[in-house]
Amino acid sequence: MFEQTRLMFLYCVTPVHMGAGQAMGVIDNPIQRERHTNHPNMAGSGIKGALRHHINGSWGKNLVDRLFGPESNSSDHAGAVSFGDGQLLAFPVRSLKQAFIYAVSPTTLARLKRLAELTGTDTDWEVPIINSDYAEVCDKRVLNDDKLVLEAFEYQASVSVDLKLIAKWIADNALPEGDTHRFFRDKIKADLVLLPDDAITHFVENATVVEAHVRIDDYTGTAKDGGLFYTENLPPETLLIAPVFTSVERSKNGNLKANEVMGEIQKAFDRQLVQIGGDSTTGRGQIILHFAIKKGNGEEQS
Repeated sequence: MFEQTRLMFLYCVTPVHMGAGQAMGVIDNPIQRERHTNHPNMAGSGIKGALRHHINGSWGKNLVDRLFGPESNSSDHAGAVSFGDGQLLAFPVRSLKQAFIYAVSPTTLARLKRLAELTGTDTDWEVPIINSDYAEVCDKRVLNDDKLVLEAFEYQASVSVDLKLIAKWIADNALPEGDTHRFFRDKIKADLVLLPDDAITHFVENATVVEAHVRIDDYTGTAKDGGLFYTENLPPETLLIAPVFTSVERSKNGNLKANEVMGEIQKAFDRQLVQIGGDSTTGRGQIILHFAIKKGNGEEQS
């Protein structure tokens, strides 16, 4: 039984390809998506496997097997850590002003609030409601004559004080402190935009990064006939959330408690740049992990 939970943010620094394993339409290698929303997501098993690979060298096989579970003889004992699926929170959309905005919707914010509260993370805001064909913004700098222009679409928009509160909470929790991430924390605070659910669904379906690739013949060094294929990626600046669970060690070789296991996981991955998904040799899949601020007994736990 898992005893400790934390909320983890995943911030994409480069295009990220978490493959679905089957072709969809004209895209040969699509990303993973939820069936009911069609939002991009990341399977928890894929996140766990990538993080296991990332830590394998620095931890050593013994500790990795103890906390993540043995690679072979899996019947010996289960791992002491589990990662939930990565769910979409904010999606970057090209904007007439400020280059791009972070688009959220009532559904993505409701999921954030639910996961935050289930993992013991305080939230001081409520999920907003918005009418179709309308948008709310944090700052007028993203507007063009009171209109929000995203890609080829135009929305009537207004500044929302409540959305500013949400944007500050996300910025404070999603990215680490310090000068390295200051620009993007400030951009989230100013350029977070609330869109209707149908609008964000359109953008996550049609504004991902689709790249053409060509298979090369090993003998001729030229493109193979019929070797053109298309790969889909999440765009940089996409923000996802996932719950992390830990239990007491189940291995006979260790006796860490659930909170100690969580401490080891945070120490290893919080504020770290990790590679998740495919195409690692082409620079894809670079993600910054950050654990949300969790309060207990009146004190913040870092």
